[in-house]
Amino acid sequence: MERKQMKRVKKKRRLFLRRILFFAILLFLVIAGYMGYVLFETFQAASGSYSELARGDKSKLRTEAVEISEDPFSIILLGVENYSSGGNGRTDSIMVATINPKDQTVKLLSIPRDTRVYIEEEGEEDKINHAYVYGGKDATINAVEDLLDIPIDYYATVNFEGFKEIIDEIGGVTVEVPFDFTEKSDIKGKDRIEFHEGTMTLNGEEALAYARMRKQDPRGDFGRNDRQKQIITAAVSSIFTPKNLLKVDEIASHVGDNIETNMRVSEGLGLQSQFSNFKSSAIEQLKLEGSDEYIGGTYYFVPDEMQLIELSTELENHLKQTTGAVEDESNEG
Repeated sequence: MERKQMKRVKKKRRLFLRRILFFAILLFLVIAGYMGYVLFETFQAASGSYSELARGDKSKLRTEAVEISEDPFSIILLGVENYSSGGNGRTDSIMVATINPKDQTVKLLSIPRDTRVYIEEEGEEDKINHAYVYGGKDATINAVEDLLDIPIDYYATVNFEGFKEIIDEIGGVTVEVPFDFTEKSDIKGKDRIEFHEGTMTLNGEEALAYARMRKQDPRGDFGRNDRQKQIITAAVSSIFTPKNLLKVDEIASHVGDNIETNMRVSEGLGLQSQFSNFKSSAIEQLKLEGSDEYIGGTYYFVPDEMQLIELSTELENHLKQTTGAVEDESNEG
């Protein structure tokens, strides 16, 4: 009897182990199938956002195009306000990030929209946010490269509707509000949005209002630039949480509808994988120093030349390349 019982027990154990193994294999297949579906949907959705620059895939300040998974690179982020009358709008926000994949560090710089720069497509100096009017993203990138003397490898433009949708999709962003203020809502018939000093979690509509307010800020455009960098930093922290990494297909759908970029989907997915443990505390926020000046009756922000050289050198060192290499080679012989 004991032998028969032992055999039955062993048989039950083998059956139990087989069931466990079966469910483990089934679970693996389900997860693999889901991930395959997610990747397919992500490629399908995000591919609609891809748009090359007129110059091609290489900056005029590079001897060859960067490998995003290996080389330090830069990206310009443009918040674009399009007008219903048609044509190019203006860039309401301009931010430049240099990114080093190997040590996983990021330097983030906001360029005030009233910064006086030379706009090649216009043929004279003007406010940098006017560059988009004269030549879209290409003209803006040219102006920024000339200002900072570093290559801009990638770009991403986002419209305001897309900004709100992406913030809502990732579950909002948490920021430290510097002072009490109110700002009008984009939703027709809705009252003004109230912001109170201290920690606040903002949805898409609130985050947009928070990032756009300027007139009530005692620091004007500079205070607004800092708040925009707050939003970007908070969004990065939120995107890399486990719950949002599982929603990559939903996030990608908003990217495809509202963002334009020359970063290919495969590059973006590879970068996301490489930065899966990235902390927003690794983002160093930089500031462009300068003075307020009225030229010909028009207000401009004029960068301080010495600080601009130091800033350019810092960004160049972070990119670990020599921007003058192309010019030096072209002048030989």
